[in-house]
Amino acid sequence: MALAEIGVIVNIRFTSSLTDNDENAVAPALLKAVTSILDALPIAYVIRIDTSDSQVYQHSRPLDGSEGSEIRRDVLPVAHASLGIR
Repeated sequence: MALAEIGVIVNIRFTSSLTDNDENAVAPALLKAVTSILDALPIAYVIRIDTSDSQVYQHSRPLDGSEGSEIRRDVLPVAHASLGIR
């Protein structure tokens, strides 16, 4: 049985000491790097980065392998795996 079928959710959080501006500069690059790693795996995922000034960067790929969403800002919270920088 696949982990997704039994509802396993992984939530990873990082605490940042960067300034708001630095977080907003680093977040898209971090999202791109993590996405390139996860895209090589046969998994569904959601990556969400919330910065300290409330900017949101998010990308997802559904289980069926179709294309995920683009980097977006100010999206609603998701209940899947997330990567947060605070």
